[in-house]
Amino acid sequence: MVMRSIVKINEELCNGCGVCISPCAEGALELVNGKARVVREELCDGAGFCLGVCPVGALSLAIKDVDSFSEDAATEMKTRTAGQYKPQICSFCSNTEDDAYLLPIKHKGEALWSCTCCLPRLIHR
Repeated sequence: MVMRSIVKINEELCNGCGVCISPCAEGALELVNGKARVVREELCDGAGFCLGVCPVGALSLAIKDVDSFSEDAATEMKTRTAGQYKPQICSFCSNTEDDAYLLPIKHKGEALWSCTCCLPRLIHR
């Protein structure tokens, strides 16, 4: 066990929309009984891509005493679930993550995705 950042989900705020599931490339998050859950702590790398897309702010990072992140377990999960993801879509031009790199962003409380093609116009607003 080690102290490290891991995703924490406020179950009272979580509305079960599932938007946070796909950004977790390691497969640590799943919907269980209508709520997002960290199903395997060793898969959560603490990067927090899921945080930026939660429309209700139910996700945060917390420092906890948990199992170490397992690159092997994450690779196994990625292999097992390859092709079973819902591609995220740029909120501005409709590119998908299959077409361009996408970044999670928030503006005025709204969770958005921006592809790197649209990012310069957002920066220079």
